[in-house]
Amino acid sequence: MNLPVPAAVDTTGYRLGPPQRAGALTMVPVFGPAYPGIAPPRSGLKLSRVVTYGQVELTNPAAAGVAIVPLHVGYIQDAAQNHALCRSAFIAAGQTLRFDDACCVQESQGGYLAERDQWFFVLPVELRAAALRLRGTSQYSKLWGDIAGFNARHGLPARGHLEQVLTRKRAVLTQYQSRLELLDGQLGALFGIGDRLVGVEVAPDPVYFAEVWMALVCFAYGPAAWFAAPGPDVADPHDSFAAGTLDGVRAALQRRRRRVADEVGEWLARAAWQPGELTEEERYLDLRLSTVTGAAVAGQVVTDGSRLVYASLFAAA
Repeated sequence: MNLPVPAAVDTTGYRLGPPQRAGALTMVPVFGPAYPGIAPPRSGLKLSRVVTYGQVELTNPAAAGVAIVPLHVGYIQDAAQNHALCRSAFIAAGQTLRFDDACCVQESQGGYLAERDQWFFVLPVELRAAALRLRGTSQYSKLWGDIAGFNARHGLPARGHLEQVLTRKRAVLTQYQSRLELLDGQLGALFGIGDRLVGVEVAPDPVYFAEVWMALVCFAYGPAAWFAAPGPDVADPHDSFAAGTLDGVRAALQRRRRRVADEVGEWLARAAWQPGELTEEERYLDLRLSTVTGAAVAGQVVTDGSRLVYASLFAAA
């Protein structure tokens, strides 16, 4: 199967690896050609300051290499209002960029940080279509209503506090980081909830993807999987690990892997995943940042000519 990205994007050299499953969350690894010269998001991109509500500054402190800001990245920080971005962007080496259209994800001062720390996340997939539509809108409270609805749907107080999930449930969500294995050379992933494709994430290289991995698997897609899970994993009756021998266990594991691969292949084949046309938003030398909007799929991609460099696409409905 080809990567489900807009037809104008060249995905030559990309391939999918064997799927992995943790409860309701499925991850299909993506491998492909690395694109050099892009600063990774954790070690090569810094939150400089929150200027005021709805305005944040990010810096690329590297001596060389442009930074591609991960789409919908957000920051949890002690003693400051927590924000997320509605769009991606380029930041040249040594430069600082102010985002005037950031959204506050903490309706009132005083979050639920258990300790003095700072870390970044990516908005939960259920909020990403709304955030993308609000790019360019300078109103710090613009996502509070959507966050309140997100919380209410999952039995939490209907407030514009994203920390009710990201911070209070952090210990639960971070389990996905260990239950799904990041593989050597992996630079992307397809994410599914149940039998539905909900996300396509491709990074410029494996280092970039490794640095955004936790933000994606735990916080962008983890909440939807956690809410969708009926409870603790139940042993599949097709898997027999009572064979009594190591060979028997290996055979059972192989049967399970084949069955999961077949199931994932079926729902990927029937996925109503038809990314639309690209609308160019920004340029940096040969790189183009474009937005994809549609009834079923939305997100942003970065290309060099037609070559894929970065993609963050998600189910829009």
